Amino acid sequence: MCQRCHWATNQTLLEQDYHDKEWGMPQTDDNVLFEFLVLEAAQAGLSWRTVLEKREGYRHHYRNFDPLAVAAFGDAEQQIMLADPAIIRNKLKVASSISNAREFLRLQKEHGSFARYLWRFVDNKPIQNSWKDHTEVPAETDISIQLSKALKKEGMRFVGPTIMYAYMQAVGMVNDHEVSCCRYQACCDAGAAFSLT
Repeated sequence: MCQRCHWATNQTLLEQDYHDKEWGMPQTDDNVLFEFLVLEAAQAGLSWRTVLEKREGYRHHYRNFDPLAVAAFGDAEQQIMLADPAIIRNKLKVASSISNAREFLRLQKEHGSFARYLWRFVDNKPIQNSWKDHTEVPAETDISIQLSKALKKEGMRFVGPTIMYAYMQAVGMVNDHEVSCCRYQACCDAGAAFSLT
């Protein structure tokens, strides 16, 4: 029996599965990093459960989260997405995800990969926290504020400090599993073995 983090305890199987298999595991695949930029921005003002329930809809419309494909979207693709309840039909979020894809590709080209751009904010090594209680986990940190400012300067939207901290947690830049959680050590081990090369 897995003792999970407070946020994943007594939740849906979808949320528990996400917690057990993805949350906090260090990611370097640019398509995965782009996926979570889209999903975390989509969550703004909503629950993560809502986003996970619509993840397959996003996967379909966002061409399996291919930033090159998304960057080429125009009005026609936006209208199709906004008409489909399989995703969160917010005009600003959809539009920003497309413009963010263009900036994502530019950063990818400038740095060799988006992962190389992103991971330098934590000195290319996941931050290992050791929270005993969920109330200790912050909503944002100095690093998420720096990342937010940097991405906004690059022209991205829906990348505020709180969204960016949730993003950092999702892609394993920070291990915020509680120490009592069955996934804490696995994420620690993945962080210790982490390498961008």
